[in-house]
Amino acid sequence: MALIDLIEVSKKFGDKEILKDASFSVNEKERIAIIGKNGGGKSTLMKILCGAYEIDNGRVITQNSISVQMLAQSPKFDSKFSVREALNNELKEIFDAIKEYEDVLHAISGDENNKELLVRQDELIKFIESKDGWNIENKIERVLESFVLKEYENRPIASLSGGEVRRVALGALILKKPDVLLLDEPTNHLDVYMVRFLEELLLNSNQTIVFISHDRYFIDRLATRSVEIEDGNLRSFEGGYANYLTKKEEILKSLAKTHETLIKQLKSEEEWLRRGVKARLKRNEGRKQRVFAMREEAKKNPGVIRRVKLELERASKSFNQGGINQNRKKMLFECKNLSKTLSGKELFKDFNARVLQGERIGIVGRNGSGKSTLLKILLGELDADSGTINRGEIKIGYFDQNRRSIDEEKSLIELFCPNGGDHIMVRGRNYHVYGYLKNFLFPKEFLDKPVSVLSGGEKNRLALALLFTKEYDCLILDEPTNDLDIATINILEEYLLSFEGAVLIVSHDRYFIDKITNKLWAYEHGKIEQIYMEYSEYLDYEEELEQLNAMEKEFDEDEPVKEKQKTATVKLSYKQNQILQNYPALIEDLEKRIKELNHALSTPEIYQKVGLQTLFEELEEKKGELNNLENEYFEVLELSQN
Repeated sequence: MALIDLIEVSKKFGDKEILKDASFSVNEKERIAIIGKNGGGKSTLMKILCGAYEIDNGRVITQNSISVQMLAQSPKFDSKFSVREALNNELKEIFDAIKEYEDVLHAISGDENNKELLVRQDELIKFIESKDGWNIENKIERVLESFVLKEYENRPIASLSGGEVRRVALGALILKKPDVLLLDEPTNHLDVYMVRFLEELLLNSNQTIVFISHDRYFIDRLATRSVEIEDGNLRSFEGGYANYLTKKEEILKSLAKTHETLIKQLKSEEEWLRRGVKARLKRNEGRKQRVFAMREEAKKNPGVIRRVKLELERASKSFNQGGINQNRKKMLFECKNLSKTLSGKELFKDFNARVLQGERIGIVGRNGSGKSTLLKILLGELDADSGTINRGEIKIGYFDQNRRSIDEEKSLIELFCPNGGDHIMVRGRNYHVYGYLKNFLFPKEFLDKPVSVLSGGEKNRLALALLFTKEYDCLILDEPTNDLDIATINILEEYLLSFEGAVLIVSHDRYFIDKITNKLWAYEHGKIEQIYMEYSEYLDYEEELEQLNAMEKEFDEDEPVKEKQKTATVKLSYKQNQILQNYPALIEDLEKRIKELNHALSTPEIYQKVGLQTLFEELEEKKGELNNLENEYFEVLELSQN
């Protein structure tokens, strides 16, 4: 039974379309994972489900009398409450029901035939059982122990950190057992043991759950269905993350095949357009527009295919080989709708992203595009014009070309051993300062030299060496390879690849970016796009788009062309005339059916009855038929026009 139905729902924020005629159902006892890129609309969808956001178009149907509750990102409690009091207050409805049941039971003992009391007793029993409330005290104790809150239970809630308060809210919400439980990143601020307890709690609760998580093992263990939100559309996949990856591979193959067919067809159509004369006839306007639409699709497809391919490669590798600790990573930054303009130039707008432990991100773009500005905003040295940044409890190491962290009046040994001695700790190992600095190509006689006498390249090496002696969760590096020789760059690469925190790098060194990073933030036309490919491959992709754009410029639509007189006419056969007469309607029917199949693949009520494989097979069959019909039709159409 569907508890919530979204029917052809659309939602915009300004000019940005978040949902576009999206349909979606939440069925009883399902556990649904919402998957998609940051800023793609996952949290918006959750807020629509709980009624916090109005929709622009469509319908949201919620079954009568069901409760829908969502875990807030920043929960609010009465600051006077202790942790235990806050939990008890959140569960007041259950405690009140138990107290009333005891009162009713006492009243019945003196009036056993009172029907009103017996009916109320039955109502209370059903309610308490629906909330698993008979042993609520034991459950509270278990939540306090497992979420490491027991030692704080008598402390004021106001004295807790944001992560601790969120654990209190998470525990209370799960114990309240609403009919539909909405969880946005529930594993944030939880260690592996807490996550395992949470999994057990949710699996045993028999609740209807819709959740967002970057923890892929959590998704795979918990989800009965995964719903991907992409470009305003929703697509459903049975099961958890592993099955989602399998189905995405099938979609990737279909995309690649469709693009290959499109390119072949586009080349044929471009040849027709190149002839110019017939293309300018008024009756061929529709065909010309179709060619232009094909060009746009051809330009879009390579990026889509490469992004999906690289996402799958990296996700599959990490999911299958990375182990549980690799997938339960701490979130260091969360950027929400960041925008920045400097000197009248819009650098970026509505940038949404998360930085997780272990990510290595290359920030790329032309000079002056705003890369260093973004770094300063992340560091807190500069404010964004709008939007927010949530920073975890993290330590950040920053390297820039100005080497601000270095006191140039000190000698090298004073810089590394400010409290005296000649040994330093680096990543848990004890080094003699010279033994460490020789890794950065400094000879022993440099130890007593003041920093001020070093060359620019030597100062850069020194700044990097100093950076790696500190314990950081995140490294932010602005052009770290400038003034470094290849040997030093190799050392830098070795340190960065073994670094367990997050790394954000601005650099024009393509080889360095390719080797170090696993993700790009690329400045494109006033926006920052998150790109899942190597930098060199991204540059190739940009070049391919430029070539497709250049293809358009070869044809000047406004240039008058004189039509040559024909000395002969072509007579079509009966079959060819039938193709011209009948194929347009057949093509239209096939396009309509393909649209229906795509809708069915994103609607559980349909694909659960028919079967995903059956729908995929029919979709591929219809696409093949459409391609064949279009090829035949255009061939005869061109012949008729000659």
